[in-house]
Amino acid sequence: MSSERVLGVVLLTRHGDRQGFYQSPDNYTPVQTAITPLGLVQEYQLGQLIRSLYFNASSPSIISGISTGLFDQNQVRIRADAGGEGGVIYDSTVALSQGLWPAATTFNTTLANGTTVIAPLNGYQYAPIETVEPESDVSLEGWTECNVSDLISDITLCLSAPQTFATATTAFYNSTEFKEMADASADFLTSLRPIVGPDRPLKLTNMIYDFLNVQSIHNQSLAQQITPDILARARVLANWHQYRTFIAGRTIIPDIVSSLNAFANDSQPLRFTYLSMSYKPFISLFNMTEVASEYPSLQGIVDYASAVTFELRQPSSGGPPRVRLNFKNGSDTEFRTYNMFGENQDMDLSEFTSRLSPYGINDLSDWCTACSNWKDRKCNLIAAANSSTIIYRRIGVSPIGAGFIGAGVTIAVFLAALTAMAFVGLLTFGRRSRKERPMLPVVSKDSASNSGTESVAEK
Repeated sequence: MSSERVLGVVLLTRHGDRQGFYQSPDNYTPVQTAITPLGLVQEYQLGQLIRSLYFNASSPSIISGISTGLFDQNQVRIRADAGGEGGVIYDSTVALSQGLWPAATTFNTTLANGTTVIAPLNGYQYAPIETVEPESDVSLEGWTECNVSDLISDITLCLSAPQTFATATTAFYNSTEFKEMADASADFLTSLRPIVGPDRPLKLTNMIYDFLNVQSIHNQSLAQQITPDILARARVLANWHQYRTFIAGRTIIPDIVSSLNAFANDSQPLRFTYLSMSYKPFISLFNMTEVASEYPSLQGIVDYASAVTFELRQPSSGGPPRVRLNFKNGSDTEFRTYNMFGENQDMDLSEFTSRLSPYGINDLSDWCTACSNWKDRKCNLIAAANSSTIIYRRIGVSPIGAGFIGAGVTIAVFLAALTAMAFVGLLTFGRRSRKERPMLPVVSKDSASNSGTESVAEK
């Protein structure tokens, strides 16, 4: 194995420890939270571990051709979810980057007068981080406003009775399945009243695992009352609840697959993709790769600062490159390799791509269809565009002819269609226009010298 070459790595991480996170149980509108010093340390240490594995010249897993000193923005791509948890994920990404690319006095530039200037903080490296806003890019928060209940899937029906995420969530809460689970868990939830206090609702809709977890870490008096059994039972309920409320991993598949295929292309400089997010995509991803079915311990919420790596490895014997999945759960000291899709070895990249790609949601139109949501996140514009096509086909006339039949209706639909087309051209999975936090770009040395409290459910 030591003679294999690692061609590239996709890193997925969960944010570090944070303060309590409160969301509406109906539409998951969040209340602001913040990362803690503990969370920053967790992420920094994770960055150091990643560096020792993949950016260390003496490591058997060093990424082939990667810059081991200064950050090289041609080789690395970093994306951070900027959604419901506010700055927690972004701050986690910064902390991990500090551990992965530590300060170096070689990050300097020599001026025309001969003066050498080292970057602040003894050569601190400011890695550019691409923030992904859910309002304009669904890739890292595919579950937001997703109507997973599939109440209405026909686009023509959606136009007259559009379903929203809140509607779907309410339908789930009214289902027999949910009511049975609520009844079964009622006694346990009621028993938590001395811990959570008199004002917090104790219902299955108001998942309290996050509250218990945060208090067990930061509240010395309550921590003594929150036994491991209580925390474990609350976590089981949170897993059950959110498995049935969200899709999460399908929208990150295109990033994973495209990055791995770029690593296999010698003409592409990309060697390391880092996606920073909440825990939900991990649950979904372990299911889609069939890892959770073979390893039941992964059927749940991953801990703070957990990480998955997809390594693309070139076998020493030749042949096609192969994909390996490794996972480290929170405070675990090292990564462990897990087999995917029932295989007992690494998987050929082509097979990995063919097995995972069908699950992928590649653009906004795919997302609207998969989520049966033709109202939110500009899906209404796509629905209008599709509706105009259906209308023209049904009546058998061109848009111009339709204008003579009913000018007012046709113009309205046509303008909506044009708006949708224009919007879809702009709202993509970040290939054209993405927002980056203002950061000082870091280049190689050579380049530098040239120039609501009603719910507690995790996100």
